[in-house]
Amino acid sequence: MIGIVLRGLTGGILASGLVAGTVGAETIIIGHFGNPTPMQLLASSDALEEATGWDIEWRKFAAGTDVIAAMASGDVVLSELGSSPLAIAATQGVDLQMIAFSDIIGKAESLIAHDGSGIESIADLKGKRVAVPVGSTAHYSLMGALKHEGIAESDVTIMSMPPDQIAAAWEQGVIDAAWIWQPVQSQILQTGKLILGADETAKWGYPTFDAWVINREFGMENKDKIVAFLREIDRVNKMYLDDPAAWTPDSEPVKTVAAATGADPSQVPGILEGFGFLPMAEQVTDTWLGKADQTIKDTAEFLKAAGRLDTVRDDYSPFVNAEYAREAAQ
Repeated sequence: MIGIVLRGLTGGILASGLVAGTVGAETIIIGHFGNPTPMQLLASSDALEEATGWDIEWRKFAAGTDVIAAMASGDVVLSELGSSPLAIAATQGVDLQMIAFSDIIGKAESLIAHDGSGIESIADLKGKRVAVPVGSTAHYSLMGALKHEGIAESDVTIMSMPPDQIAAAWEQGVIDAAWIWQPVQSQILQTGKLILGADETAKWGYPTFDAWVINREFGMENKDKIVAFLREIDRVNKMYLDDPAAWTPDSEPVKTVAAATGADPSQVPGILEGFGFLPMAEQVTDTWLGKADQTIKDTAEFLKAAGRLDTVRDDYSPFVNAEYAREAAQ
């Protein structure tokens, strides 16, 4: 997410302006990134509507920039949001709270080098054209990799593009590499090579994740329903965690996820391996939500050093609320 998009946005968005009333139920728009993950089972059934009493519209976003704009405008009150855009949004004072981890990003976001580009490692990026959605978790991983290798950003031509434009630019041969997620990652791998994943940059001190975030006031007014939402998220994640090997291309869960996202069923099992999914009982420990505020601050400090933020808050704890997850884990 590009910082300037958020500049000037403030908190205080009233929940009453965020939810459209309908006869008998509230209509809630839930934002997501369209990843082929267990969460898509909920988008393909009525289970979540039955658990919450909401009428639900699932809205796919290309990047965190769009999520923040939608939440700030009042269209969306609950969404996935990457850790880097989350750090930017919190720093700029957008009135949201992280309530849970959606996923921990591994090879699901990776650097792919075009065949014939001459790129075999991070060191080979000097003088190359690398596409990435600027301000995203993928961008954060790219910057972390460059810093780890001792390469200045000015030594690389970083081109800001949304995923669909990356796919087009790749086909046209105007970029040498891209750090990107699915399904574009699988598409460009047909004529490319995976160089490095976010699982490796995490080991170097640059972890990334997708969070579930809510508008603060909406959360306070709908606590029971938010808890029910997280319980359903936990349920479908456990379906995968209990037996990942059962999620084969011809299994019903994989076929459902593929149909919901447009992914090739044969690729879904491998894509799932690129993410980490945390049971809610594990999320509420000090290792995860217990130190999420510090992780967000560390991300913000890195982004400031990289010139993506002007300032860093002293305290990010107001932007994390583990209470919903604690109840959902019971």
